[in-house]
Formats: sequence, C-alpha cells, structure tokens
Amino acid sequence: MPSTTVTVGSSVGLHARPAAVIAARAAELGSEITLSVPDEEPVDAGSALMIMTLGAERGTEVTVEGEDEAHVAEIAALVAQDLDA
Repeated sequence: MPSTTVTVGSSVGLHARPAAVIAARAAELGSEITLSVPDEEPVDAGSALMIMTLGAERGTEVTVEGEDEAHVAEIAALVAQDLDA
C-alpha cells in the first residue's frame, strides 16, 4: 500500500477544524486511507473523531497510508497545511 510521512502543519495540530477538513476530503475520495503516529495504531482518515484521538500537535510526524497513491498524496498535503490559517 502506498504511504508517506508528513509533518503536521496546522498551528493547533490535528484538532477539530483540521480534522474535520481532512475527514471530509478522505470520505469524498472513497478509498481506504489511514493516519498514524509513531507507536500507535492507524485510524480511519474519514473520521474526524478518530483523527483527533491521534493527539498530533504541530510538528508531529504522521504516516498517511491508503489504497490509491494519488489519494494518499492529497490527504498528506492536507495534513501538512496549516488548516487553521
């Protein structure tokens, strides 16, 4: 499965607003995509609540993995953006 590791860019980390934006886009893509932080189980990128359970703050490395390389790249780009700006 394609995967990439990116650094969280949002100033508040992957909390409510950034998690909601990422989850909405992941759900629209319609393929299985997960997010994970080191030493933790992956979570469904289509669920804002599950994304928030990662506790990923700005600067945390997050691995994005999925079935489709283009979808993984798109979600990874969102994780790396400051979605609270």
